[in-house]
Amino acid sequence: MSDTTTNTTPEDDPHSAAVPAESHLHDAPAIDPDKAPDKVAIASQWQLTWWAFKRHRLAVFALWIIGLLYLVSIFAEFVAPDDPTKQNRRAVYHPPQMIHLIDRTDEGIRIRPYVWKMDRQRDPASLAVSYVKSEEKIYLTLFGRGADYKFWGLWETDRHLFATQDPREKFFIFGADRLGRDMFSRILYGTRISMSIGLVGVAISLVLGITLGGLSGYYGGRVDAVIQRMIEFVLSLPTIPIWLALAASLPPDWPIYQQYFVITLIVSLVGWTELGRVVRGRFLAMKNDDFVIAARLDGASEGRIIFRHMLPSLSSHIIASLTLAIPLMILAETGLSFLGLGLQPPAISWGVLLKEAQNIISISQAPWLFIPGGFVVVAVLAFNFLGDGMRDAADPYGH
Repeated sequence: MSDTTTNTTPEDDPHSAAVPAESHLHDAPAIDPDKAPDKVAIASQWQLTWWAFKRHRLAVFALWIIGLLYLVSIFAEFVAPDDPTKQNRRAVYHPPQMIHLIDRTDEGIRIRPYVWKMDRQRDPASLAVSYVKSEEKIYLTLFGRGADYKFWGLWETDRHLFATQDPREKFFIFGADRLGRDMFSRILYGTRISMSIGLVGVAISLVLGITLGGLSGYYGGRVDAVIQRMIEFVLSLPTIPIWLALAASLPPDWPIYQQYFVITLIVSLVGWTELGRVVRGRFLAMKNDDFVIAARLDGASEGRIIFRHMLPSLSSHIIASLTLAIPLMILAETGLSFLGLGLQPPAISWGVLLKEAQNIISISQAPWLFIPGGFVVVAVLAFNFLGDGMRDAADPYGH
C-alpha cells in the first residue's frame, strides 16, 4: 500500500480560494448582539446601583417627593402667593379655598382657575365670626403680581408662580391662622428650614460618626477606649431631656440664624453615636483582611487605606443610616419647636407652625392648622422609603 498525496490548487478547492485583503474587512461576520458580553458583567458600580434602585418603584416615587419638597424650599419666595408674615385682621381663621379649573359662565365653558370669594360675617348674638361663600369669583393667573419680596435676598420683585388677577384680592388655599396669615405661604417657607436642618444635621453626624468611629476601630488601644467611653457617655444621657435642657439654655434674643445653627448642633451631637459604633465594629473586622494588609504592604498611607479601601465597603450601611437619620432630625426640630424650646417666631418651620395648633380653639374651629403635620408625615415616610431603596441598591450583586 502506497501513500498518495493529493495536491490541490486554489482553483480546485473553492473553500481555499484566495480572497483579497480588502474583502476580509467587508465580509467579516458582524458580532451577534445576543452573544455580546452581558452589560451587567461590564457595568460600573454606579450603573449597577442605579439599575437596582430604579426597580424599587416606591423608592423612586419617594425620591420625586423629596426632590419636590427641596425644590419648593429653594424657590419658596416665588412659589408662595403671599408674604408669610403679613397679618390680615379681616381674614382671621379664614377657611381653605378650593381651586376650580373649569369656569362655567354665560359665554360658555373654559379652563380658567378661580376660587370662590368668602364673605366674613359675625353672629349678632354670640359675636362669632364665620365665612360664607359668595357668588363672586377670584380669578388666578400664572406669574402674576403680588407681595414684594427679595428673591434669595439678592433682587426685589413681585412676580409669583400664581396670584390673583387683582393684587388687592387675597385667597387662602390652606386657610389662615389666628392673625390672618396665609398658611400655604407659611408652610412653603417652613419647608426650607425643616428640610434643610435635616441635611445639615446629618452632615455633621456623618463627619463625626465616620471620623471618630473609624479612628476607634482602625487604631484600637487607648484611642478606642477613649472614644468608646465618650460614646457610652452620650448614649447614657436621656435624649429628649438633654435636647430640652440645651434648647432651653438658648438666649431668647438671639437672631434666627444663630438659633437655627445651635438647634442643628444640638440635634447632631446626639445622633452620631450609632453610626460611630457601627463604623468602629466594621473597621475592627476589616483591618486584618487581606486587601487591607496588601494595601499597607504596598505603601499606601493610612488615610488612603481608610477612605479608599475600607469605607467603600460600608457604603450600604452609611447610605441607609443617612436617609434614616434625616427624618429623625426633622422630627427632633419639629418636636423642640412644638414645645417652644426650638426655633422661635418670627422663624418659620413646621414645628413653629404646629405650635399654633396647641389650643382647643384651633382643634374645633381651625383644623387646617394641622396641615404642617401632614407635611412632616409625608417627608418622614418619603425618606424612609428612599432609605430602603438606596440600601438595597447599594449592594446590587446581592440581587
